[in-house]
Amino acid sequence: MKKILALLLALVMALALVACGGSNQNNTTPPANNTQNEEPANTENTENTEPAPTGAFKVGFITLHDENSTYDLNFINAAKAACEKLGVEYILKTNIPEGQECYETACDMADAGCKVVFADSFGHEDYMIQAAKEYKDVQFCHSTGTRAHTEGLDNYHNAFASIYEGRYLAGVAAGMKLKAMIDAGEFTADQAKIGYVGAFTYAEVVSGYTSFFLGVRSIVPEATMDVTFTGSWYDEAAEKEGANKLIQGGCKLISQHADSFGAPTACETAGVPDVSYNGSTKDVAPNTYIISSRINWEPYYEYVIKAVQAGEKMDPDWTGTIASGSVELTELNTDVAAPGTQEAIDAAKKALEAGTLHVFDTSKFTVDGKALDSYMADVDSDAAYEADTEVVADGYFHESEFRSAPYFDLTIDGITLLDTKF
Repeated sequence: MKKILALLLALVMALALVACGGSNQNNTTPPANNTQNEEPANTENTENTEPAPTGAFKVGFITLHDENSTYDLNFINAAKAACEKLGVEYILKTNIPEGQECYETACDMADAGCKVVFADSFGHEDYMIQAAKEYKDVQFCHSTGTRAHTEGLDNYHNAFASIYEGRYLAGVAAGMKLKAMIDAGEFTADQAKIGYVGAFTYAEVVSGYTSFFLGVRSIVPEATMDVTFTGSWYDEAAEKEGANKLIQGGCKLISQHADSFGAPTACETAGVPDVSYNGSTKDVAPNTYIISSRINWEPYYEYVIKAVQAGEKMDPDWTGTIASGSVELTELNTDVAAPGTQEAIDAAKKALEAGTLHVFDTSKFTVDGKALDSYMADVDSDAAYEADTEVVADGYFHESEFRSAPYFDLTIDGITLLDTKF
């Protein structure tokens, strides 16, 4: 075992406490958001309390935050659903930072008998790779990472989905709302400015807000967008502040790539329509929430678990699609959405599936006033790979086709970045 020394040290400390009459009995209550499942075999933020049955298949899940984060809750729900469907055990560890704690948790899971370990945040990648190099008989899977196809490890994998298509469809819904507001005389088309609360300036965020904006512009070509950043995936106060700043700046509708209820609650207070991410925020914003796009991770979890159980080789870099059920929209809030919105979404979705519509159609946007006819994207993310990859062909930018994680990182005309320090 890689961590036997640490275990021995812990045992010595425990014996010392007993010898001194010490007790941690009053410090065993877990935090409110880190609760243990009813079934002993499936635990959240605690090790299994009973030995696993002989031959039991066990899986580990590591999340950056807990159920209070819409992003992490999306993973947690998919993990539980996949494991229940396939009849496998799981260990779930929440609130694991993007640091050495991730490596230690991954090692703990491997030592506990997990055959697969999943992690859900971009910054977990280095530590998952570190664990994969030590536990070669365990499969390590990381969402939104970029290095699986360059590391060359048989037991390390990346996964993402073509969520930019879901973002585009959510943008169609937002565009329909804007158009309805324009038609009602609330403002003119040249005043149709929207806002976006982003976490960081990573390509994943840039790709997301750009595809959302292009969806809006497919309905309201005059629309513009301001983007602000928080520097955190989850900071309710900063997200609320960012949304309020955008609203005060004249934005008529807000969307986000951040994980709390900060932006939706700010919109609800101000009476400004909003589009969420990773799940419905209707409960906190019933009068302003329209729709949300999300990645459904359940198909990927099932794919991996079944492959490992069967001893089959897995893709190093997996991309889920609308067709695979990996890209979804939540139910439309018809109390807020404009009439005809569902029909507009359905038509755009049908075109995406048929390949007659491409989100990053280069005839639909410009960069610095010019059409984009070539772009050498860094899809290798490794110094050993000197040549970048041409990703503009056949009239569109081929996002998430050369690796799963997004690499669209351009600022197109019509989008203004208010803060890029992150």
